Amino acid sequence: MTGVEVDLSYCVVNTNGREYLLACLAAIERTHPPAVSHEVLVLDNHSDDGSVAAVEQSGHAVRTIALDRRAGKAENDSRLLSVAQGRYCLLLNEDSELKPGATAALLGALNEHPRAAAAGAQLLSTDGEEKDCAWRLPGVLASLAGVLFLHKLLTVQSRGRRARRVGWVQSSAMLVRREAAEEVGYLDPDIFVYSDETDFCKRLHDAGWQIFYVPTARAVHHDQLTTDLRSARRRIVEFHRNRDLYMRKHHGTGRRLLARALNAIFYLERALAALALPRHDPRRYLLHTHQELRPSRGEGIREAAEDYNRRARIAP
Repeated sequence: MTGVEVDLSYCVVNTNGREYLLACLAAIERTHPPAVSHEVLVLDNHSDDGSVAAVEQSGHAVRTIALDRRAGKAENDSRLLSVAQGRYCLLLNEDSELKPGATAALLGALNEHPRAAAAGAQLLSTDGEEKDCAWRLPGVLASLAGVLFLHKLLTVQSRGRRARRVGWVQSSAMLVRREAAEEVGYLDPDIFVYSDETDFCKRLHDAGWQIFYVPTARAVHHDQLTTDLRSARRRIVEFHRNRDLYMRKHHGTGRRLLARALNAIFYLERALAALALPRHDPRRYLLHTHQELRPSRGEGIREAAEDYNRRARIAP
């Protein structure tokens, strides 16, 4: 349906997640509300696992955008939003699987609330456990709540059984009103990954839009991340780098530095507690502590992608 506006564009970003991607597309097909016109877009982030060929052979009606280099999540989501034909765009990771009724519930929330720019689903682990997936926007008060062990009570907002306004929602399964995304200039490509949707929701708030968490919309978000600390180092670097960038954009220097100090205390407290708790690694929390205090140091996921792109260009 390219070139003709439809009700909904499913926008999936994939990086070397072939089997997850095929399951994601199957879930879209299985759960899509039949009365809603739609298109399915897959942006392949220069995968080398045969993802594009697998989609082409799958029989799913998909428009594929195959990149010739690895790019960041914010840049990729923005590209999909800018080429989509839908009035609404459902951003999905390749490892997200919509449950029955999820799309209809998200559409219902945006249709019911004309100033709602985005609505996030309740995310589930592979085992079906509910994950935290909506929060208050970051700032000094949120950081203080963490230090006082009140994070779950005061910062996490993905609870309750009715749709509610929240600060920000995770983009693993987030429905976006394309009009609102265009108004704020989509996601910020300077934020490679992590804090990209936080910044997006903050800018939508600033423009007078609202963000909703919709608990009746449910989606499995498979956890592909290893627990190995060495492998996690790049993710930790990227997380703190981009959280600091968010604070630079939206808070003054004093509040940014105060939040940084509070966040470091938060992780140090957890490191001390992990010494006495089974299946907790204090080294991971200490790495978070050090990275929070010096967020610009180290190599993150961005550098890994840049290195991949360099190697891809010189490969025979």
